[in-house]
Amino acid sequence: MKHLLSIAAPGRQVLAAVVGCSLALTACSGVTGNARTETAEASGDGTLRVGLILDNSGPNGFLNAPQAAAAKLAIKDINAAGGHKGRPVELLPFDAGQEPAAQAQALVQAAADVVIGPTDSSHATAAVDILSRARTPLISPANTAAGLSSIASGGYYFRTAAADVAQGPVLVKLAKDAGATSLVVMYQEGSYGSGVSASVSASAEQAGLDVLAATGFTPGEAGSAATSAREANPDAVIVIARDGAHGALAELHNAGLAGSKLVLSDGAFSRYGSKLGAKALEGARAVVPGQLPSAGFQERLLGIDPDLKDVSFAAETYDAVNLAALAAARAEDDAGRSIAASLIAVSGGTAEGAGGAEAAPPCSSYRECLAAKASGEDINYDGESGPVAFDVNGDITSATFTVFTYGADNIPTATGLETAGRAAK
Repeated sequence: MKHLLSIAAPGRQVLAAVVGCSLALTACSGVTGNARTETAEASGDGTLRVGLILDNSGPNGFLNAPQAAAAKLAIKDINAAGGHKGRPVELLPFDAGQEPAAQAQALVQAAADVVIGPTDSSHATAAVDILSRARTPLISPANTAAGLSSIASGGYYFRTAAADVAQGPVLVKLAKDAGATSLVVMYQEGSYGSGVSASVSASAEQAGLDVLAATGFTPGEAGSAATSAREANPDAVIVIARDGAHGALAELHNAGLAGSKLVLSDGAFSRYGSKLGAKALEGARAVVPGQLPSAGFQERLLGIDPDLKDVSFAAETYDAVNLAALAAARAEDDAGRSIAASLIAVSGGTAEGAGGAEAAPPCSSYRECLAAKASGEDINYDGESGPVAFDVNGDITSATFTVFTYGADNIPTATGLETAGRAAK
């Protein structure tokens, strides 16, 4: 079959300012403790109900369809394997594009045991505020803002997407693998740019590369930063940007820094084509979080939604639903507190982080993981998005990135995979 291979540029994911509460200290909801590590007594009603927050509208509205299809496929596979304790798992009705807070409130009223979403990092706080009050876990397949690692959710917030800063070591590795011993970091000012830039600088130091300069710029005003990069005469330039990426790359091309010298962050990834000068990006590399869905997974998604044109966050959504169901299976209870308390374990993670006990052999489907449980083994789910292992913050502790290489036409082609050791610090 023809692969979908359409992935949205991740530039829309930004962490909104939080008014009236501290992410690091006190939850807006007032929920204390850490449900990820606390023991929970069974309190479910025997039916596992999964909710979706599909928060995309306008130009990003297309992102709802792949997540909805993936959730439906996961529920279908789970029920084909026997459901939860012999009962079908339910996917609650959803109202795509409505305000995330309204969707969260509706799902609480519908007795959701776990909720998948939202897409945009700036919507996480509102959803967490409502859902954590109801002791309902929220698993985002797409939130990437680094600050969400410390959001005070009472332990009810998880994400199957890597934090933005996870790409820092990968960007440095790509530069070093190409023979660079020195680099310049050119970043768009803001939380995304400064956070990833700091991660790149720290990773470069660990890798023995010399960071000659780290220069910020604002969209449309990248000329001086490009000139500074040229004057530093680096072996490589790592470009960290979102909406300012096109202008920055054009300025770098004008400054004589183009092609294979460039390594682009996920926010700068795009099909530039004729928008840039001829061969401006030939040999440049870029990273995109996650791995391209397999042909088989894409085919099964099309079986759910034949009109599907994009697969962004589909694998991460599918895995989030499966992890929730496996957590309920491990706890033998469908209540939100039980699910939250078991998610780290079924993901193969540990509350202590990467240094914990060795994980059990991975299983790759709900059916296979139930069989492992029945034989007395621990569940360690690795899914369509790759290895998943939550830490005490609800972050995944390894992050897979697809590497793209640009041709002379400034169009990227997938050329490999890289894995970072941790999703966030």
